Amino acid sequence: MDPTKHAPDSSGRLVVLAAVCMAALALPLSFSVGAVATPAISDSLGGSPAAMTWITNAFMLAFGSLLMAAGTLADRFGRKRLFACGVAGFTLSSLALGFAPSITVVDMLRAAQGIAAAAALAGGTAALAQEFEGAAQTRAFSALGTTFGVGLAFGPVLAGWLITQLGWRAIFAASALAGVLSLGLGMPRMRESRNPHAGKLDWPGLAAFTIALACFTCGVIEAPSRGWGSAAVVGLLAISVLASVAFASIEVRAAQPMLDLSLFRYPRFIGVQVLPIATCYCYIVLLVVLPLRFIGIDGYDAMHAGWLMLALSAPMLVVPFAAAALTRWMSAGTISGIGLVIAAAGLHALDGALRNSMSLATLGSMVTIGIGAGLPWGLMDGLSVSVVPKSRAGMATGIFSTTRVAGEGVALAIASAMLAAFMQADLQAAAPQAQTAAIARAAARLTVGDLAHAAALLPEISPAALRASYHTAFSHLLDILTVVTLLCALAAFAFLSRVRTQEAEDAKPGDANVALP
Repeated sequence: MDPTKHAPDSSGRLVVLAAVCMAALALPLSFSVGAVATPAISDSLGGSPAAMTWITNAFMLAFGSLLMAAGTLADRFGRKRLFACGVAGFTLSSLALGFAPSITVVDMLRAAQGIAAAAALAGGTAALAQEFEGAAQTRAFSALGTTFGVGLAFGPVLAGWLITQLGWRAIFAASALAGVLSLGLGMPRMRESRNPHAGKLDWPGLAAFTIALACFTCGVIEAPSRGWGSAAVVGLLAISVLASVAFASIEVRAAQPMLDLSLFRYPRFIGVQVLPIATCYCYIVLLVVLPLRFIGIDGYDAMHAGWLMLALSAPMLVVPFAAAALTRWMSAGTISGIGLVIAAAGLHALDGALRNSMSLATLGSMVTIGIGAGLPWGLMDGLSVSVVPKSRAGMATGIFSTTRVAGEGVALAIASAMLAAFMQADLQAAAPQAQTAAIARAAARLTVGDLAHAAALLPEISPAALRASYHTAFSHLLDILTVVTLLCALAAFAFLSRVRTQEAEDAKPGDANVALP
């Protein structure tokens, strides 16, 4: 811990924890409410399907690509300073979103929100690591994780209520209010701290990584409407490949790399990276595509859709704690693998349940998915450091966090592209006389839940037939998600079945504790 003249009292530390948790509450809210608000924003501002997709992806892309760089900046220039700048930027961009005049401005401000969120989270978690030690630090970060769970669980419900009562712009006003409260609580009590030995930011590596991630995401998002063979999509994907190669080359040669790729020599470390990928496809993707389906295709209002989503997200409030308790009897890797099998079973059951419209079976399937995803969710962070030498725990955590957050944006883009491709094939068979370009645009519209515009593009196909096409494509998507989740479960069993959590390892004689932000 950085030296200070005066250690803060207990109440001061609790106020700092409350401030960081308040900021942390706004971050998952910003992610989870985006999908619920997308249909309302589309009705208000219009825009292309790709522009609608960017409402969520712009936030995730900026957040994921800059999170690790923000951690380095917090160590160099001050954790309190970066936290304050991040929360202030998040608050201002949220306020500006409430007055956005066009969908383009919304997308740009969502990217700004993501940048600010990366700074706020990196600065806030690093500041907590300075304020708390030992068991108190563990409890503090448990409270932070619970706050994230609350935001994910109740974000869709809050969004639905605000949209119904006040309109979609009120959602971003609520995020701004959380930011103001965080600044008001935290700034007077939070101590400034920095690492005097912090390394320099790996600017070339950061640039290559961001370009690779941005071009890949953009190419996949644009492919459904432009076509996979279009010059723009091919060019974006080619640039992504070249930037990825450049990134690997830079990191291998850098004295202080952003990501130490040598950690991937540990097979178990590779296995740990599978877990966030799995939860992206069995859980995070559904947080976005299900509200779009419920509101845009099935006809539920935003409030009702928010309550339905609670069946999927509420288990995250309880299951991660149960997973931690289960490590007394089973390895964390085995528990994670079992959880993914449960999630896959839930996905398969959801496929069948949705064919009979909304029912108790649908809600039960969503609860099952939430329970299954919650088991690895509560253990992944500990596993990420227990499979590498403890001297490299910090870098392992950074790589894991980057995989987790950046993977969410990539998973969303891929899932949306697959859904559009399945619909395009089905619509082509239903209306062979229709122009391919019109079918592609209609499929892209349906992907974001815009049934009205899709019907206008294909007047020869009835709205009922368009819904049926969407339902068929969604069923195929769930099949793919089920297979991906099962493959990840097999990888977890293969690589991690004998791996214990960091807490279990720390209980062994001779092991040193590793405090992780």
